[in-house]
Amino acid sequence: MLGIQKSEYRENIEAFAIAVLTILFIIIFVMQSFLVKGTSMEPTLRDGERLLVNKFIFQMRIPKTGDIIVLKYPKDPTKKFIKRVIAGPGQTVYVQDSKLYVDGTELDEKYIKEKTFSNYDFQVVPEGTVFVMGDNRNGSKDSRDPDVGFVPLKNVVGKAFFIFWPPQKIQVLSIPKYKNKIAQYPQ
Repeated sequence: MLGIQKSEYRENIEAFAIAVLTILFIIIFVMQSFLVKGTSMEPTLRDGERLLVNKFIFQMRIPKTGDIIVLKYPKDPTKKFIKRVIAGPGQTVYVQDSKLYVDGTELDEKYIKEKTFSNYDFQVVPEGTVFVMGDNRNGSKDSRDPDVGFVPLKNVVGKAFFIFWPPQKIQVLSIPKYKNKIAQYPQ
C-alpha cells in the first residue's frame, strides 16, 4: 500500500512539473497574453481587451504590412505598445492630404478610425526596422513621432492574432486585404 501511494504521489509531482515546464516554454517562446491600454488602435482594438500574441512567428519571417504587432517602446523597452505595421525595410512611406502612401501607392485602410490630419514627409524605412502606426491615427504615438521612429526588428515582441477578452469580442485578428496592391518588402 505504501509503495502504491509513493508512486502515485511521485507521478502527480512529475505531471505537475511537466505541466509547469510546458507552460513556461509556451510563455517564453511561443505565445503570451497582452492587455490593450489606451485608444491608439481604435476601432480595431479597444482599451481593456486581452489578446494572444504569437512570439514565434517572427523567428520565421519579418512583420508584413497590415500585421498588428506588440513592440517594446524604443525609448523605454520596459513599456510595450501595440501598433499596425505599415511598411518594412526598404519600403517608402509618406502621408499627404490625409492619404497614406507605401511605395507610392495609396493604402486603402478600411480599419482606421479617421483620416490622418497631419502630413508625414517621404521616408525610406531603414534595413532592420519597420514603420508602425496606430489605427486611431490622430490619437497614436507611433513611428511618426521621433520618440518612437522606425522600430528595430529586435524590439518586435510578436504578432497579435486573437482577442479572447471580453467574451463578446472574441475574434481572430486578420491581415487586411488592400484594394491597391503594394509591393511586399523582401522576406
